[in-house]
Amino acid sequence: MVMTYTQSEALYLQELRRRQEECWPADRPREAQYPFGERPITEYLREWAARDPQRVAIEFYGHTITYAELNDLSDRLASLLEERGIRSGERVAVMLPNCPQFNVAFHGTLKRGAVLVPLSPLARGGELQHLLDEADPAALIVLDALWPVAEPLLAGRNVREVFRVGLAGVLAQSPTLPLPELLQAAQAQTVSGDDLLPLLRQVTPRPQPVPELDSPAVINFSGGTTGLPKGCLHHHRDLIYTSASYCTVALPDALPLSERPVMLSFLPQFWIAGEDMGVLFPAFLGATLVLLLRWDVQAFLQAVPRHGVTVTTLLVDQVDEILNHPQAAPTDFSSLRQVNAVSFMRKLNPDYRRRWADLTGSVIAEASYGMTETNTCDTFTGGFQENDFDLNSQPTFVGLPVPGTEFKICDFGSGALQPFGTEGEICVRSPAVFKGYWHERHDPSDLPGGWLHTGDSGVIDEQGLLHYLGRRREMLKVNGMSVFPAELEMLLGRHPGVAGVGVLGRAHPTRGDEVVAFVVPRPDSGLTPETLSAWCRDEMASYKVPTVHFLDELPLTATGKVDKKQLLPRLAEVAGGNA
Repeated sequence: MVMTYTQSEALYLQELRRRQEECWPADRPREAQYPFGERPITEYLREWAARDPQRVAIEFYGHTITYAELNDLSDRLASLLEERGIRSGERVAVMLPNCPQFNVAFHGTLKRGAVLVPLSPLARGGELQHLLDEADPAALIVLDALWPVAEPLLAGRNVREVFRVGLAGVLAQSPTLPLPELLQAAQAQTVSGDDLLPLLRQVTPRPQPVPELDSPAVINFSGGTTGLPKGCLHHHRDLIYTSASYCTVALPDALPLSERPVMLSFLPQFWIAGEDMGVLFPAFLGATLVLLLRWDVQAFLQAVPRHGVTVTTLLVDQVDEILNHPQAAPTDFSSLRQVNAVSFMRKLNPDYRRRWADLTGSVIAEASYGMTETNTCDTFTGGFQENDFDLNSQPTFVGLPVPGTEFKICDFGSGALQPFGTEGEICVRSPAVFKGYWHERHDPSDLPGGWLHTGDSGVIDEQGLLHYLGRRREMLKVNGMSVFPAELEMLLGRHPGVAGVGVLGRAHPTRGDEVVAFVVPRPDSGLTPETLSAWCRDEMASYKVPTVHFLDELPLTATGKVDKKQLLPRLAEVAGGNA
């Protein structure tokens, strides 16, 4: 009897690799490239500081930090932590907004051999208490304005050292970009003597042992959109692998080091994607990072031509804002080479891509599939934009695995391999898979075969390309048929009159679940719930057609995702039928 590929994992992966090889973009390398070898990301910073010390590492509203300075400041922080008794393996919590000091704290903590724990600067009360309970830090690096929020929660904890950070010390005398309110307030402040940066200048840096690749580096908290955040432990090897594998295929012009990118990031650095884009990837590539404290369309429009930005990642919400801004047309976008978009509230569609190309001359692509547990950036979509192949494919197209990462689709119940084209659970095997939740650390035997079962629903199509359908726990059953909110959000996002959408489900007496779409219509679109419902009946299977409710705005998390927990009261309020 001939064995089919679904009866053997070895045959399945062999067949999958064959199909992926056939559609692999010709201009994308197939092996991860490590310009300075497989070494900790802190050693890449040290290498760039030696090779190109005066290159700008961080550009922050006119204040610049060179690679030599960033390396020196992080060396001094490592020595300061040593002076204050912070030992290797102890946790250092960092509660900062986007600012150069975050990058200093990141590299300095890792150089000391301690474990960095980024905390959301928006966390308050019970949420912050939970994060501190999980991390149990020995030290806290905190924005001075947030100290009154954090201080009451430190009583009875093991936090031995607190370092306060002010923003006045990283403000240029003549800022080159519009300042957000937090930086405007900092203009009226003076740099205090106990501020972290003055403290570092008094420290004599001492050599620190180079961290082992398989030692703990960072604890990243999961988003907590469906429950309390959990701390995901990542090792140094995870960080450098993520940088090498993603940059190799997503930024092929930058490796080998023929082009040093200028990267703009406003994504929150405490978030896993912001850590990648605003800390790891610039240090890996020796890039200049144009760092924004937060998103601001005016700052973006001025920063791109001023600094010759070549690479950036935007939410589709920001793409929409740029396209509709009156100052966008005269802006020089000619430096842009690689622009990725993340579909949260608004979804990338062919109309956005066409308008973006007309405005900037660059092609915009969906970013990647990933999760905090895998250090994110597990796939790439570059090379599939011709004729909108990616956007016209089954939602949501997330492409091919980065080099060194593997996927398979299994049945949620039995774990059996699913044929290509069949829905099931996305399973991933990667060098960057987390080493467990901080208080539930596992050994390799806890992940049989090294496979992480993500809880996400997806499909690997006949070409070997991955499509993300959504979280299984969000899956709805309508008359026995599976409906994935993320798929419907992507489909609804293709309507030109839809500005944002969040899809949930509620119990129905005869159908099992009822699909409910909360929609923010685009102003002056003329869209009504009735016309959108009619469009849905033409564009999707009848059992997927949602009950449509219009909202003026959708609640969002700190990272820009639709906060569905906050939509639940609205779900309970609305009655059947359109509104």
